[in-house]
Amino acid sequence: MPRPVRYSPSRSDRARPSADPAAPESPPPRPAPVAPRQRLPSAQQAQWAAMALLAMLLAGGMWWLRPVPAPHITQKAIDAAVLHTLENHTLPSAAARAAEAVVPSVVRVMGFTTTKRGKEVERSVGTGVVIVDTGIILTNLHVVRGADRVSVTFADGTEANASITGAQPENDLAVLQAHKVPDDLQAAPLRSTQHLRAGDGVVVVGFPFGIGPSASAGVVSGLQREFESPEGGQELRNLIQFDAAANPGNSGGPLVTLEGEVVGIVTAILNPTPARTFIGIGFAVPIENAAQAAGMPPF
Repeated sequence: MPRPVRYSPSRSDRARPSADPAAPESPPPRPAPVAPRQRLPSAQQAQWAAMALLAMLLAGGMWWLRPVPAPHITQKAIDAAVLHTLENHTLPSAAARAAEAVVPSVVRVMGFTTTKRGKEVERSVGTGVVIVDTGIILTNLHVVRGADRVSVTFADGTEANASITGAQPENDLAVLQAHKVPDDLQAAPLRSTQHLRAGDGVVVVGFPFGIGPSASAGVVSGLQREFESPEGGQELRNLIQFDAAANPGNSGGPLVTLEGEVVGIVTAILNPTPARTFIGIGFAVPIENAAQAAGMPPF
């Protein structure tokens, strides 16, 4: 049995009319115009187009990147701003700035003795100043002499025992080494007394009668003074005389310039009466001698 045809007749066979010899032959129909195929842009062309578009946007929008011109400031405006600040803010005094510069380096020094019954009692109180941030402290020898134990209290409240590692009896100086120090311990800045003059402003920082740290201000009232201790009869030479208030407990503390630099170690006050109170004349050992006591090179 023959298989059926599985394809259709061609287009020309279906469209061809039946033959009629009498009908005139018509021209073949024109094919319909075909629209030209649109070509898609290549990747490189698309990239160039994007760059061109970005350049146009930047060219039109760069105004916001241009720096804004600074306003013109006149001397009159500056003067007005300074005057406003001075009228509305109280600036610290020179003495206050000097005290703030050394307070982190000032310590309270206490000497203790043990009684025959084994009880520890306070023997003396004074002041010291840190000159090396490893815990090297300058103070007066009379503050720690004869003590069974020496204790120091730093500005942040840290307490530690200390050992006497050096002494200079002729200048009533002692060098202490603290057994424990704060992590952020600061050493006081030191300055030579070479250009120190009578009348220069100074500040005394310490623990008068154990109270402090306390600060008092005055001036250098003399140089190269001599003083004989009424208690031990010891004679001290080449001292700085000053009139900033100092009392028992200030011994061993720093004498500070208004620039915040230590020029001396307070060692004595003039006491013509048994009251042991300040009458306006104090003495300090020059820092050159004190530095030598600690084994530091002179200025």
